Amino acid sequence: MDKHVKLNYMKRIDEKLLELPWYVTEYIDSRKRKLSHTTLLNYCHDFIIFFDWMVSENLSADMRINVSLTQLEILTVREVENFLSFLEYRLGNSKITINRKLSSLKSLFDYLQNKAETSDLKPYLQRNVMAKMELNAVKESQETIANRIDGKILRDDDFESFRKFITHDYGEIFKANKRIYNFHQFNRERDTAIVSLILGSGLRLSEVVGCNLEDLDIHKGLVRVIRKGNKEQYVYFSEQALMDLNNYLEVRESRYTPDKTAAYLFLAAPVGRKGTNRRLNQRSIEKLVEKYAIAFGKPALTVHALRHSFATRYHKENNDVPRLRIQMGHSSIQTTMIYTHLTDEEMRIAVNKMDQ
Repeated sequence: MDKHVKLNYMKRIDEKLLELPWYVTEYIDSRKRKLSHTTLLNYCHDFIIFFDWMVSENLSADMRINVSLTQLEILTVREVENFLSFLEYRLGNSKITINRKLSSLKSLFDYLQNKAETSDLKPYLQRNVMAKMELNAVKESQETIANRIDGKILRDDDFESFRKFITHDYGEIFKANKRIYNFHQFNRERDTAIVSLILGSGLRLSEVVGCNLEDLDIHKGLVRVIRKGNKEQYVYFSEQALMDLNNYLEVRESRYTPDKTAAYLFLAAPVGRKGTNRRLNQRSIEKLVEKYAIAFGKPALTVHALRHSFATRYHKENNDVPRLRIQMGHSSIQTTMIYTHLTDEEMRIAVNKMDQ
């Protein structure tokens, strides 16, 4: 992750910690070497929801920052069950999301009971109610996951059609609207390069956002990324992605006028007369893909679906799960196996055609 991106995450984490009890800050500090900054920020959001719920239920002080260790220690299983019900029925969280938030709390409470020590070498918590809580049983077969993904990805000719749509057709559709048309003309090389890079490599959104100019090896068709667990990896991208990246790089300096310190690969358009350069962030890329997807007639297409599209096409053409696992940065081969199920139906149709 780029230094500036890390500093931004750290700033946001520190801002959240100002609103949370002191022992949460101590816990987050203890995890900075082992967890990514995005995970730590998500933990802060989870803790804010939990402590706000405690305040609203009169289970603690009148402000989340004043929730004491004693109040955590006397929480009952029934009360925590009520919190999980609140997440499901009031906030509309899925079982997977609830599991993630419960895992955050389990990690915090485990730290308070088993790792943190008072000055007289005693644990912060004697009793840990979260240790009694079980995660939701979420049983989804690989086939079920594959079927859910199937309708949201690009197939075969859709790759080139969507790419050309971003490069040219979107602007033609909105030619009568000068504001939209001019904005598209300004950013179309950049937007095409972003989508083409994901479709030609399977990179995660965070990995695309974190790319700097120095991470690209144009001659070898490689890009250096920091994967989950802060692991450095060089990932191949397609020849089409290389051509689209070169088209963008040709206009990057003249159009976005970056200063000498702006090493970010993908730049946001300057805003105002004195607009400064800034890295295109995750939300901006999500929104631009959403914009093109809706106009293209595939509103379910997301950045993550573009990653799935690459993996499905790679498996169909190469049938090499171990290499695909490396390319996608999966820690488990089971995750990669999802894409074998995505192509099962296509293989069935192909076999049946032999009888026609």
